[in-house]
Amino acid sequence: MSNVKKAFENGKAFIPFVTCGYPDEETSEKIIRTLAENGADLIELGIPFSDPTAEGPVIQGANVVALKNGITTVKVFEMVKRLRRDIKTPFVFMTYANVVFSNGADKFISQCRDIGIDGLILPDLPYEERGEFSDICDKYGIDLIPLVAPTSENRIAMIAKAAQGFIYIVSSLGVTGMRDAITTDIPSIVKIIRENTDVPCAVGFGISTPAQAHDMAAISDGAIVGSAIINEISKGGSDMLKRVGRLVRDMKRAL
Repeated sequence: MSNVKKAFENGKAFIPFVTCGYPDEETSEKIIRTLAENGADLIELGIPFSDPTAEGPVIQGANVVALKNGITTVKVFEMVKRLRRDIKTPFVFMTYANVVFSNGADKFISQCRDIGIDGLILPDLPYEERGEFSDICDKYGIDLIPLVAPTSENRIAMIAKAAQGFIYIVSSLGVTGMRDAITTDIPSIVKIIRENTDVPCAVGFGISTPAQAHDMAAISDGAIVGSAIINEISKGGSDMLKRVGRLVRDMKRAL
């Protein structure tokens, strides 16, 4: 069993997302440690990209700041190597196909294995084109994590049957960001997934409160929260790490 799938073994999984290098490289590393120390079951590490098409304004802004401050894929890999000296929490990279291509897919994915990355999420990779990466991911033991959206409809079963690690259920049409309510029929999506695989599924895009996290995890196997965490980081202040830690604990407790 992969480390990603193991993250769901002890109940509902809380999965926070952060943009690596935001607000700066040193603070970003401290934030990731804070997530792990306060109960994150799996952590999504965003590699900044100049055109993050799946992201809303909060995470887009974090990408812009991180890139402006000089973060690179090489620096992100070095950061993960340092974190892996003592952090055992599963890590997955969330980035875009161009980032992998530009570094060379085999080189990028083999380095993921070497530094202790457990999975890869590419939101702009269509299911039909996953073969360009899936064989290499299999070669190096990296889970290529698929996304299922409200528009996936008759493709959900097909995606589920080939899934690894966990299935990322996109809760809402559009981009990431905090939403007042999630109106997508998540139970119907989960039902089809359950009928076709035992790979766990977690809901993301739009979850911003512990109550929403509770509701989504009650339907699925976990909840993914990104913009709410980035928003807390953006407020800054000397107590920022404490506030982020408290948010993670509150989310985990709600699950």
